[in-house]
Amino acid sequence: MDAVRTVEGEVRELIRRSRLDPTRDLPEMRQLVHDAVADYDERSLHGGLPALSDLGEATKSVLDAVAGFGPLQQYLDDPTIEEIWINEPSKVFVARGGTAELTNTILTADEVRDLVERMLKSSGRRVDLSSPFVDATLPDGSRLHVVIPDITREHWNVNIRKFVVKADHLEDLVRLGTLSRSAARFLAASVVAGLNILVAGGTQAGKTTMLNCLSSAIPSRERVVTCEEVFELKIPLRDVASMQCRQPSLEGTGEVPLRRLVKEALRMRPSRIIVGEVRQAESLDLLIALNSGLPGMCTLHANSAREAVTKMCTLPLLAGENVGSRFVVPTVAGSIDLVIQIALERDGARRVREIVAVPGRVEGDVIEIADIFTSRGGQLVRADGFPPHVDRFERAGYDIAALLAQED
Repeated sequence: MDAVRTVEGEVRELIRRSRLDPTRDLPEMRQLVHDAVADYDERSLHGGLPALSDLGEATKSVLDAVAGFGPLQQYLDDPTIEEIWINEPSKVFVARGGTAELTNTILTADEVRDLVERMLKSSGRRVDLSSPFVDATLPDGSRLHVVIPDITREHWNVNIRKFVVKADHLEDLVRLGTLSRSAARFLAASVVAGLNILVAGGTQAGKTTMLNCLSSAIPSRERVVTCEEVFELKIPLRDVASMQCRQPSLEGTGEVPLRRLVKEALRMRPSRIIVGEVRQAESLDLLIALNSGLPGMCTLHANSAREAVTKMCTLPLLAGENVGSRFVVPTVAGSIDLVIQIALERDGARRVREIVAVPGRVEGDVIEIADIFTSRGGQLVRADGFPPHVDRFERAGYDIAALLAQED
């Protein structure tokens, strides 16, 4: 390890002299590290220097240290790891297959701060006493979230949610056991028909992945505008405009919240709008957009489809005192067509538990829902409900009764 640290110090000095940018000049960095390791190995043969036990391992370790994210890079490179988090320097966890594991990686407090600074460098975002929370996207698309003291008790808390691509299309979800084939056919038809879809579930349930797979069924001629806290969605279409929020500056100005993005999206000639996740007052602007006839999709934290509908009726109330349930409830009933409930099971698998329709009827401030697919015996099976807007399915070329009658 002493030999590797010696080479690392030499490489850092070479970087300063050559004025390379480790994050941008990666091919040059690889060559520089390779040459430095080879040079050190040759010098160590003549004595006086500790030898490198494995040149390949030493090269990767030095490259990770100077151009990657040090001890965490091995977990970022591992395709089976979904999330990395640091509770304190001596407790680094990873999630693999939906299950948490404590790693043997031990850092120092200075190393954690240095890693966070390097991660934030490419995003232009910051974390300090005036802004103790930060959300950012790493160069590989992973999502970074950091909280610092005195919000946390003592240590910096770091979460890195990797975008592990296991599914790009609804058929991939069928293969993974997340969705039945008949439900996938129905959802693809619903997207083509332009129904408004809400994807609900808990943290790490796979809501964003489901949204990406649903978007693969959007007709290629449509223009999609996406709004997110930080970039996570990967929409496989030609005409896509993506926007993310912005933090306030040091002077407290320049903040761009999600609600502003939703409003701006409507001025960008969208055929369809997708919001990564609704949490607050932006839900009202999204409902107004959907209620005007613009198809859309979004995600929401909720433990059931019924709870998701209820939550969509309460979040818009945060927009102001002049917004009341007498307006919101019928707007939700007329704007949301389908709710997909997805969950992370105890075994680490992600499965759709129910798909319900919102027919648009309200009884005593309670929105009626109808089960289209439900879970029985651990399997997603056809229930007796039907989706709204059968005419939209017909215009898209689907016989909805025949489609739902098909079995796996």
